Amino acid sequence: MLRTYAEFWDFYVAEHSKPLTRILHFAGTTLGIALLIYFVASGRWYLFPLFFVVGYAFAWFAHFVVEKNRPATFKYPVWSFISDFKMIAYMLAGRMGKEVERVSRSN
Repeated sequence: MLRTYAEFWDFYVAEHSKPLTRILHFAGTTLGIALLIYFVASGRWYLFPLFFVVGYAFAWFAHFVVEKNRPATFKYPVWSFISDFKMIAYMLAGRMGKEVERVSRSN
């Protein structure tokens, strides 16, 4: 059982070690956010749950097919949701590859 977010983050990074997994997370999350913005802007707020469906479909596909592991969302839903956005920020800053290297060296 992971007790701190720092412990979770290292676990999360290890579970997202393959570039394709990270790309699929990025695609799903950004597409989900785009849909959320569209739903709110167009007054179709009742379609809000599709934001989660789209975002998680890409991520879960990546875990089951690419990484061949179980999504952290099942056990740590809040930390996982937060970490998806942290990972995207690291990707945009060009830091995610170094994070994966750091975690893989410590394991």
